[in-house]
Amino acid sequence: MSKLRDPWLDNAKFWLVALVVVGHSLLIAPPGEFRGHVYDFIYQFHMPAFVLVSGYLSRSFAWTRRHLTALVTTMVVPYLVFEAAMALWRNHLGLVKSMDSLEPLWLQPHWPMWFLAVLLMWRLATPVLKAHWMWVPASVAISLVGGSWEVDVLDVSRFLGLMPFFVIGLHLRPVALTHLRRRWTPLLGLAAMGWLWTLAATTDDRWDTHQWFYYRSSYETLGVSFTHGVEMRFQVLLVGLLGTFAFLSLVPRTRSALTAMGAGSMVIYLFHGFVVQWAQAHAWRERLPEGELAGVWTVIVGALLLTLLLGWSPVRERLALLADPVSGVKRVRAAVATRAVARAATVPPAPEAAHSEGPTPD
Repeated sequence: MSKLRDPWLDNAKFWLVALVVVGHSLLIAPPGEFRGHVYDFIYQFHMPAFVLVSGYLSRSFAWTRRHLTALVTTMVVPYLVFEAAMALWRNHLGLVKSMDSLEPLWLQPHWPMWFLAVLLMWRLATPVLKAHWMWVPASVAISLVGGSWEVDVLDVSRFLGLMPFFVIGLHLRPVALTHLRRRWTPLLGLAAMGWLWTLAATTDDRWDTHQWFYYRSSYETLGVSFTHGVEMRFQVLLVGLLGTFAFLSLVPRTRSALTAMGAGSMVIYLFHGFVVQWAQAHAWRERLPEGELAGVWTVIVGALLLTLLLGWSPVRERLALLADPVSGVKRVRAAVATRAVARAATVPPAPEAAHSEGPTPD
């Protein structure tokens, strides 16, 4: 890992992808008030925070051959591969009636693959979105108006709805983030998280988490007028923004074993769904301890252990060959070439041939 990487951001990526794994794993937990409370709390801020951090890390993207090539190898190819793999896996597990019953592959992303499609579109739009700070209020307006439409193709609805977080990330400067590293900010972050936890207890009285915090459904589908929908989405955006900065204020600043896992968070993101779907298909809910509280905590601990396993260096480095096959092939070739050079350097030179004492040819 490069020494130039900010461990704080990699730590943030680790904990955010851990929350993604926990959020998806809660599908296995026994239903009840506590599971709903935890689920609502996580979904208030974890994807807005992930999107904002992704925007911040996309600031250097430009329409150059190098950047566009990297975009194809690290996002387009993994999306094409894992979108198909996830559909085949769900069909194999019997979670869908048949492949024909699935939504059109690649056009309508399945489960966690939506983020790759949407991030790809944001990344391509980055040179425009970062051109002027006015894109920040403009992105909010786009999100509010975009709630009028429900476009499932490439999850365009989420592209529009979550855009403000990406654009804010693009326009954040490193000096602005230093305020989140002050000694007193974690206290404010804890207070904000406490308020969000309390709010999550009554979230469904205000917003249906499966609708509003997914940023997918139109106002018409949600059964509200345009004016009421704009008001509700604006509230959801504010909650997501507060949760994002509260979360970032609590992220450790120092390098640790989790930092490298955060740098490789894409591997965790791409592969955890296969394990969660397998557990769901094999009715692991029935194997959990009795009682909702014990069951939910067991799932949370299991999800965190799964995150650590996928992020563990021996596992992560091997799975990275599949998560980014193009770069993986290049890394394998480079490693083979390096080993060949190293072996050649350790082989002693052959002794010079002895001069013949017989007659030499004319």
